[in-house]
Amino acid sequence: MKQSSGTLRKWACAAAALAGVTGAGGIILAAIAAHDVPDQRLQTAANLMLLHAAATLGVCGLSFAVPQRGVWFLGPAWAFPCGSLLFGGDLAARALAGTRPFPMAAPLGGTLLILGWVLVALAALAVLRQSDDRKLA
Repeated sequence: MKQSSGTLRKWACAAAALAGVTGAGGIILAAIAAHDVPDQRLQTAANLMLLHAAATLGVCGLSFAVPQRGVWFLGPAWAFPCGSLLFGGDLAARALAGTRPFPMAAPLGGTLLILGWVLVALAALAVLRQSDDRKLA
């Protein structure tokens, strides 16, 4: 269990580091939207990235709080920053450069974000179920 706990910690901390990058990107985009390029897509990208950076840190914390089922929270811990970088990056690239990183970046990013929230719900239910199983035993 100690080996898998260490691996869980490493993956959660790596996701938290990516959340930091995502959050910083969100602040940068918000500043650009406020001072240089008044494009609503930049503000949308900034909000999306900041929200999901915070959500990533939350699910990383949950993975530490429930180590028996913590691995369940690693899915959203990676889906959130990856999805928000794809979705937000696509919006920012279109606003700033008039181009897209690749044709399906925003839809893929949005799908990852939806999947991440579904995984949060499933992980929480798995933890609840484990708690109920322990009460029955």
